[in-house]
Amino acid sequence: MTDVVVVGGGPTGLMLACELRLAAVGVVVLERLTEPADQSRGRGLHTRSVELLDQRGLLDRFLAVSEKFRVGGFFGGVHKPWPDGLDTAHPYGLATSQTDTVRLLTGRALELGAEIRRGCEVTGLTQHEGGSDPAPGVTVELADGTHLRSRYVVGCDGGRSTVRTLAGVGFPGEPATVETLLGDMEATEDRETIAAVVAEVRKTQLRFGAIPDVDGKAGVYRVVVPAEGVAEDRTTPPTLDEFKRRLRATAGTDFGVHTPRWLSRFGDATRQAERYRVGRVLLAGDAAHIHPPTGGQGLNLGVQDAFNLGWKLAAEVNGWAQAGLLDSYHTERHPVGAAVLDNTRAQIALLGTDPGATALRELFARLMDFEEVNRYITGMITAVDVRYDVRHDVGDIGDVGHDIGHDRGQGHELLGRRLRDVSLRRTGRLYPLLHTARGLLLDQTGRLSPVGWTDRVDHVVDVSDELDELDIPAVLLRPDGHVAWVGDDQADLLDHLPRWFGTPTA
Repeated sequence: MTDVVVVGGGPTGLMLACELRLAAVGVVVLERLTEPADQSRGRGLHTRSVELLDQRGLLDRFLAVSEKFRVGGFFGGVHKPWPDGLDTAHPYGLATSQTDTVRLLTGRALELGAEIRRGCEVTGLTQHEGGSDPAPGVTVELADGTHLRSRYVVGCDGGRSTVRTLAGVGFPGEPATVETLLGDMEATEDRETIAAVVAEVRKTQLRFGAIPDVDGKAGVYRVVVPAEGVAEDRTTPPTLDEFKRRLRATAGTDFGVHTPRWLSRFGDATRQAERYRVGRVLLAGDAAHIHPPTGGQGLNLGVQDAFNLGWKLAAEVNGWAQAGLLDSYHTERHPVGAAVLDNTRAQIALLGTDPGATALRELFARLMDFEEVNRYITGMITAVDVRYDVRHDVGDIGDVGHDIGHDRGQGHELLGRRLRDVSLRRTGRLYPLLHTARGLLLDQTGRLSPVGWTDRVDHVVDVSDELDELDIPAVLLRPDGHVAWVGDDQADLLDHLPRWFGTPTA
């Protein structure tokens, strides 16, 4: 019996496998496809995802195949410059093809010892919780009739998640009301003409575009155009003729598109799993939430789910998690997912073509000229403003904030937030200290110690001008980089350590 079976070998499942292996948890990833997909839908890694890669020593690999971008306050078709002084050492995103993301995370998971099995489709799921069964766990049945036992199963298998369905988790929300066609193809029309037509059409129709040389492929355009309606079966891809018809109806020309690389359709359906955990089965990524791709948040939200879940599930498997720690995955991440669903709903409204939507978009553009509004929107889209409520016992955590710069009664302003990559005088930067996915006590006093937890928490005595500016004598970071405690009192530190790092060793 393995420790954890991860169903789905996309970015979310692979990131989770990496996190679990850093804690020496046995992992088998089951992927339905026999080969990695050659189409790249998710192409943007926002600031918080860039930070996660840096925290695990993966950023250089991604920088080698990516281009940096600074979209600033991009929201519902409204473009504004990046706000000054965003709370991060990485004020940019990465344009990275999803094929590269999957390739790099696959390589890292294999380096760490994860097992990845392709061509494995899950068809059944049975949970066992003691009783006559000597080993509580989950039995996974595959399409070929074989079975696999594990202590836990995590469904990272997309919006039509088989794991979610088999676990009986509700997926309430709204069905699609509009649909958009998306695909990569070549065009015979010259580049200047295509750019001029796109600029003109986008004055009134923001769900339209033709991006040249997508993923570095010369002459290949990523074409986006509104569909005529909502397809009864969205699993059936559109045809090239359908693309041409919709291009002519929307832009008056089909640009001479030909030789499609892949064609797809997406809608504005918005749904969220009622629970992210049912016994020994958990959900992450699109299996837990689907929403329109506005703002490019989907892939990022899933990877960040995995980053929150990985160390907690590892603590449970390794036997030191306090009661309630694993449940805090749902309590912390479900509100974050709900907030993303809400902001994509708002963006779809702003992208409308009717006079009301146009007026709303113009008003919103004026509001985003205010620095505080722009900073709020940018922090929300890039996820650098996510704040977990760490005041209570882990089983009682029940709130997540998205208000930049406000205390909200949670004590020190950094409690529950992730800490940016601050400079340290002796050890250089903070984030390399988090490569091992352990807790970290960063101590400027030299008087503190995580005695009893040194097998789970690293202790670094160093000083930082940036921490002095933030009035932080010492800070306790969870493995995901979020601040669990700030102070300078040893007794207070020892009171907080069990909440996130379990019972001390002798």
